[in-house]
Amino acid sequence: MLKLSMTLPIKVQNGGLFISRGVGSHPARTLHSWELIFVEKGTLTLREGSELFTINANESLLLWPQRRHVGVGTFPADLKFYWLHFELLLNAHHGMGTRAPWEIPQHLAVNDPQYVVSLFRQFLREQENIHRSEALELILLLILQQLSCSATEDKNRDSRGMALAYKAQQIVRTQFHLPLATSGIAAELHCNADYLGRVYRRIFHLTLTEAIHRQRVMAAEKMLISDSFSLTEVAQRCGFYDVSYFRQIFRKHTGMTPAAWKRRYCREHINSG
Repeated sequence: MLKLSMTLPIKVQNGGLFISRGVGSHPARTLHSWELIFVEKGTLTLREGSELFTINANESLLLWPQRRHVGVGTFPADLKFYWLHFELLLNAHHGMGTRAPWEIPQHLAVNDPQYVVSLFRQFLREQENIHRSEALELILLLILQQLSCSATEDKNRDSRGMALAYKAQQIVRTQFHLPLATSGIAAELHCNADYLGRVYRRIFHLTLTEAIHRQRVMAAEKMLISDSFSLTEVAQRCGFYDVSYFRQIFRKHTGMTPAAWKRRYCREHINSG
């Protein structure tokens, strides 16, 4: 006979499913336990202390013990969410083994919402049993593990996106004089062009096209002060194969034409000599 003995890091109080009728609002209260909310449909708006949360479908929210929370506005008619109250035990860290503890953001978009819904439904079925078992805690641990995985996957995507953005930046700096576009950079980095454009803009606050133009204009500024190159040669050496377009982009970034830029430099250089 196999006998197992384990100490679980949490204790479940109760849980339920809320289905809105389009009336009422979430009551104002301060709990002594944690509350986990998962919205399956609609949008729930809550305020915890001074912070406002808008929890959309397939998102979770953790409400902290000893913090007052209250609903904002009337429940939407299409709102449907699961809730679960639980406690963390004082020796919770002993029940997690030697692995790093789970990290669960307070407000989170869940990556596999259907699985989380199935776990909540299983929890509610188990809660109906006359004899309470540790299955409730085990199901809650599975739910929390799914939330932690969602957070980890989001972090990994952010890390990968940041790495791609910096690689794209290096390509712009070293290959700006070549025919260069977002699609070509994405192909070189083996990623989706739209995704690359989004992460680059989020990190550097400008589009890849703007970054390419800026790098080309910076190079042109240096080359224009030399009498060795004609305007056409400067444009071509900086990646512009249409002089008119080069003038347009240069003026957009500097506020003056290439010729005016060169005259200003010569005047300043002579006056400072």
